[in-house]
Amino acid sequence: MDWLYILMPISGVTIFWPGLIILGVGVGIIGGFFGMGGAWMVTPGLNILGFPMAFAIGTDIAHMAGKSLISTMRHGKFGNVDYKLGVIMIVGTVGGFEVGAQMIMWLERIGSVDKVVRYGYLALLTFIAWLVFHDVAKRRAKDRAALASGQKVDEKATGIEWHKTLHKIKIPPMVHLNVAGIYCSAWLPIFVSFLTGWLAGILGIGGGLIRMPSLIYLLGCPTHVAVGTDLFEVMISGLYGAGSFTYKGRTELVAALIMLVGASVGAQVGSVATKYIKGYGIRIAFGTAVIGCIVSIVLKLIPDYIAGTKATTDILAVWLVNGLVVALSAYITIRMVQGAKREIAAKKARG
Repeated sequence: MDWLYILMPISGVTIFWPGLIILGVGVGIIGGFFGMGGAWMVTPGLNILGFPMAFAIGTDIAHMAGKSLISTMRHGKFGNVDYKLGVIMIVGTVGGFEVGAQMIMWLERIGSVDKVVRYGYLALLTFIAWLVFHDVAKRRAKDRAALASGQKVDEKATGIEWHKTLHKIKIPPMVHLNVAGIYCSAWLPIFVSFLTGWLAGILGIGGGLIRMPSLIYLLGCPTHVAVGTDLFEVMISGLYGAGSFTYKGRTELVAALIMLVGASVGAQVGSVATKYIKGYGIRIAFGTAVIGCIVSIVLKLIPDYIAGTKATTDILAVWLVNGLVVALSAYITIRMVQGAKREIAAKKARG
């Protein structure tokens, strides 16, 4: 079975290449659907497959840039991309990313990169999971209250409304973001993009994992616009990040290309699926995926505290990550097909 393994020329590690294909196709679907590069799954996945963490980050960012370009083009056709907002956020993204990338190089020199990145992932994912499901719970409570009082349920209502407080900050210049339907200080999206760019450089997440929730909860973007705009921003930060990590010698281009072949197909499916699955359907699926990633990272940390468990936890982590990718990809694909069938049937009925 040696033909199933390939030597990576830059990092010098031998990798199970079908695992790269699975990650590429699955995360292409998931990334196109959630509006992010999917690095929150791919970076741990590459590390589990055998890449050192610094190479896992650089390789995933390179693969992410190409996949996000494909997804952005598809979302643009649906009117889901606020290009003005995306361009404003580039300012903070580039600066934040370079700060994060330099921190990774420093952590690698002192031998702490793996531990810091894993615990950083764990803390960030835990917060985001809480944020998403707290939002869902508050939204459902509002729906129940409206029904109990005999009022009509507001389909545009949200649970967490932090953006309403932030929109009261009127530091000039003020900007109208027409696609997102937002009027706010330009400094708000710049701050959000700097934070997400910094996290991208440290964790190799392309910023999408935190940017999509930030666009919803801090800026007040509709979910489908947050997805499309985030992909546009992921594309920009990914191109910059790929160049930065490649220059630093931490990008395995062979692996990135293998994943991109599958991701280019998957991204089309995920992008089209957002046409049929809206708002809180996307948020709930996203929160479920985050919880799965939390469990996979905990499994990788267990051997640090319980000797003799590494072989078992590594196998469990591999199956969990790949199983999560397959399950979410299947769910998104099935919902897309169901939505397309309903749309075709409706057109026939009208015709």
